[in-house]
Amino acid sequence: MKFLFLFIVVMGCLACQSPKPVQKDWAIALHGGAGNMDSTKFSAADVQRYQDGLNAALQLGKQALAAGQSAVDVVELVVKELEDNPLFNAGKGSVFTNNGRNELDAAIMDGHNLNAGAVAGVGDIRNPVSAARQVMEQSPHVLLIGKGASLFAAQQGVEMVDSSYFFTEKRWQLLQRALQKAGKNGTVGCVALDQSGNLAAATSTGGMNNKRYGRVGDVPVIGAGTYANNQTCAVSATGHGEYFIRYTVAHDISALIEYKRLSLEEAAQTVINGKLSNTAGNGGVIAVDKYGNIVLEMNASGMFRGWADSEGAEGVAIFR
Repeated sequence: MKFLFLFIVVMGCLACQSPKPVQKDWAIALHGGAGNMDSTKFSAADVQRYQDGLNAALQLGKQALAAGQSAVDVVELVVKELEDNPLFNAGKGSVFTNNGRNELDAAIMDGHNLNAGAVAGVGDIRNPVSAARQVMEQSPHVLLIGKGASLFAAQQGVEMVDSSYFFTEKRWQLLQRALQKAGKNGTVGCVALDQSGNLAAATSTGGMNNKRYGRVGDVPVIGAGTYANNQTCAVSATGHGEYFIRYTVAHDISALIEYKRLSLEEAAQTVINGKLSNTAGNGGVIAVDKYGNIVLEMNASGMFRGWADSEGAEGVAIFR
C-alpha cells in the first residue's frame, strides 16, 4: 500500500511539471533604437523606409542562420548592416556630440564561452562592431577606448575611415536643434541563437545627441547594454544608458532566468516594466533564450525591431 501511494504521488508530481520547451533550430531579433515616438510625426514614407531598413538586416541574419552560420558571425553581420544605414544612430547615421564630433561605441558577446569585446569613443572606424569583435578574439581585453581602440582596430585590418564619413545633414541639423535642448539617444543591436545552440549579442551606437565630456553609455558595458550566456539568453538593450548601467539590465535578465527560473518573458518584463518603471530609464530590449524564444520588451511607445525563427515567425515593427 505504501509503495502504491508513493507511486501515485510521484506520477502526480511528474504530471504537474511544465512541458519541456520546444527547441527551435535558430532564432534572431534586432533593434534600431527605442523611445517615446509619436506615430503622427512619421509619414507613410518614413515608416516604409525604416521597415525596409529593418527587413534588409533581418533577411541577412535569417538567411545566414538558416545556412548554419554561427551566432557570433550573424550578430556582427546584422549590426554592420544597421551601422551602414544612415537611418539609425550607429555607424554612418551616428549623432554628433556637443562639439560637433562623432563618438561611437559597440560591443559583442559570445554566449558559448562568455568572451566579450567592446570599443568606446571611436570616430574613425567604419564598423565599430567589427572592432569590438577583434578586441574579443584578438586581445586579452574586453573594452578599448578612443585612440587606443582605433590603433588596435587598424592593426587588425578593420576598415578605417576619415571622420567625414559619419557626417549626415540630418544628424547635423539635429545637433543644431538640440543645442538648446536635452539630447536624444539611440542604438542598434542583434541577438541570435544558431543551429549549434550557441547564443550571441551585439550592440552599436552613435551615442547621445549633443553629449559632452566623453560620456559613454550602456552599449559597451558588458552586462548593461549587451550580454549573452548559452545557459540563459542573449540580450541587446537600447534606451537611456545611465539607467541601464545602474540596473545592469542585460545581465539582470539573464540572472533572473538562471537563479529564479523565470521565463525569458517574465525576466524581461520584471526588469524593463518593473524595476525601470519608476525611473527615467526609458527604452527596451531584444532577447532570445537558449530554446529560441524571442522577447521584444519596451517601456516606451516605440522600438524599431525585427524578429524571425526557424518555425516561421517573422516580422518588423516600430510602434508599440
